[in-house]
Amino acid sequence: MRITLKISKALADQSRLRVVAVLMQHDELCVCQLTELLGLATATVSRHMSILRGADLVQSRKKGRWVYYRLSGTFLGSLRGWLEESLLHSPEVAADGAALEDILSCDPEELCRGHRMPKSNERLAAGN
Repeated sequence: MRITLKISKALADQSRLRVVAVLMQHDELCVCQLTELLGLATATVSRHMSILRGADLVQSRKKGRWVYYRLSGTFLGSLRGWLEESLLHSPEVAADGAALEDILSCDPEELCRGHRMPKSNERLAAGN
């Protein structure tokens, strides 16, 4: 029951659910890409990722200065099926997919250096 509770708590946050949803569609993403997608401070994203790691939902690897995240090998099949069915068709996840295309077109080093805001987030920030 302890593991179920940890997983439930880890998924009880919109930002963490968004991260899990995009990681279900991409093998691996850099923390810079996740920071850009979520529009949060790097420290906040790192905290979210720590919670997901603590629930054994994601794994990380370090390459130079960058940390990359992917779903863990123990990511439960039935949990994945339920999340795919309930999350992947939501408008928020569809918008994240579009924003992530802009983010993935950027060089990760440039993202880490300047935190370039993708076009979709610029429109949101401008209130359009």
